[in-house]
Amino acid sequence: MFTGCGTAMVTPFQADGSLDEATLRKLVRRQIEEGIDFLVPCGTTGESPAVTLEEHLRVVAITVEEARNALRRVPVLAGAGGYFTREVIELAQECQRVGADGVLSVTPYYNKPSQEGLFQHYKALAESIRIPIIVYNVQGRTGVNVETNTLLRLAEIPGIIGVKEASGNISQIAEVCARLPENFIVLSGDDSITIGVVALGGRGLISVASNEIPGEMTQLVRLALAGDFAGARAIQRRFMPLMQINFVESNPIPVKFAMSRMGLLDANYRLPLVPPSEASQKKIEAVLESLKLQAEGVAVASSH
Repeated sequence: MFTGCGTAMVTPFQADGSLDEATLRKLVRRQIEEGIDFLVPCGTTGESPAVTLEEHLRVVAITVEEARNALRRVPVLAGAGGYFTREVIELAQECQRVGADGVLSVTPYYNKPSQEGLFQHYKALAESIRIPIIVYNVQGRTGVNVETNTLLRLAEIPGIIGVKEASGNISQIAEVCARLPENFIVLSGDDSITIGVVALGGRGLISVASNEIPGEMTQLVRLALAGDFAGARAIQRRFMPLMQINFVESNPIPVKFAMSRMGLLDANYRLPLVPPSEASQKKIEAVLESLKLQAEGVAVASSH
């Protein structure tokens, strides 16, 4: 269910800071029309730490509703992570209740649990819900790495079906692909190394760039999975500047700004996130212009 290209969806807000439900629906429909394989609302890219529980579940519910009503049914992998296991379980149960097909659960952050603590955390989560779990490993944001031996133990637990690997350590990802069971799904958490992850045995990508270019990123993953690495590399070469500029500042600041220049949403953030600096705005616009992605009639960026 969660193979191919999935989009780590941004969460659109209105100028007053409230959830922009109408834009969210448009973004989900665009993703489905462009051929995306699955949707990931309320992950880090969706500013999940800055939404209330009610808003989190509303975003998931809207995504599920649009995905189910579309001509092509697209599975929804809802973000449900945190640093307090009991709260994560409650959130995952609520995501299950509103119709999510699975949950993407980031490792507990800031408190930096031991490997045994990670194992017990995910074990408790798996025992509390019926829908499958993808472990999300992103040490650069959480301060803790899921070691391969821990993943091997987790893979034995019913319901834990895969990992989103965003450690940035290609050697570790290679080890995971080599040692984990073949039916355990390894997904790249970084757009720029997707081809390498697939070549090692990965099954796809959870993408930031597919917020901007869902069709192209889906095609890149499909070509790689089909063994057409030359075709996948051609797409990679073209869009590498976009993959890189999306991280010129903390994600999702750049991607939301880029989407605003594409006419897809209004770039509104919740503190502590703020709009990108004027220098970053110019860099993002230059990339969009070079790729002919900037919408016609969109005003030049200001520093406000």
